[in-house]
Amino acid sequence: MLSFIRLVIAAIFVVFTTIFALIYCLFSPRDPKHVYFFCRWFNQLHKIAGLKLIQRGTEKAANIDKSVYISNHQSVFDFVTDPGMLQPRTVTLGKKSLQWVPFFGSLYWITGNILIDRENKSKARNTIQQVAEAIHKRNLSVWVYPEGTRSKGRGLLPFKSGAFRMAIEAGVPIIPMCVSTTHNKIDLNRRDNGVVIAEMLAPIDITKYDIQDARELADYCHKLMADKIAELDAEVECIELEKEKAKKQFEAKSS
Repeated sequence: MLSFIRLVIAAIFVVFTTIFALIYCLFSPRDPKHVYFFCRWFNQLHKIAGLKLIQRGTEKAANIDKSVYISNHQSVFDFVTDPGMLQPRTVTLGKKSLQWVPFFGSLYWITGNILIDRENKSKARNTIQQVAEAIHKRNLSVWVYPEGTRSKGRGLLPFKSGAFRMAIEAGVPIIPMCVSTTHNKIDLNRRDNGVVIAEMLAPIDITKYDIQDARELADYCHKLMADKIAELDAEVECIELEKEKAKKQFEAKSS
């Protein structure tokens, strides 16, 4: 029953947000500023999901004008855990099929995010070049999931090189953002789904890399993020153990 209520609330939220966005963005459609504005709204979804979301490290990106953000891609719940970390004038790269998702697809497009055709490799390569140019022409940053697909509990999947080629071509730093593991953690029928930590890491200077070094850069970032995710998972486990310990102590005193 709780799951049904949460899904209904989330559906109403998305429909209302889409309708409002279509009106709000009517006179400046696809302006990158809209993505940040509406991500503040989506950041509230973690409360509906029963999560305590710890977000930190965004100050590391405060003085960075333009960059390529990368983060781990776990499940549909990324839309609950990630939006609050997105910085002003940052757009995301998503697969073209997202435009057909009812309501959300319209919201995703009109706010200024970029849809790419991953099935057509030649178009995808051209898109990487176009986005690298747009970073400077439109004064924006881009957010990419370099795994290319949801991991669904399989750990951090190998990175594709597109995001790293994009950063090298644009000459902008890469900023990793890591989220602790959410696989098998969120049960919408459970009132309290515990803690999830999202943390921004320090910017990575790409000036020493040439375009042919994109794979090396991808592998370096992969290891960096895998290590951080392991740290975050260990921290979450400690928090949950302390929480359970405090609960048992309270129950013992009450009895």
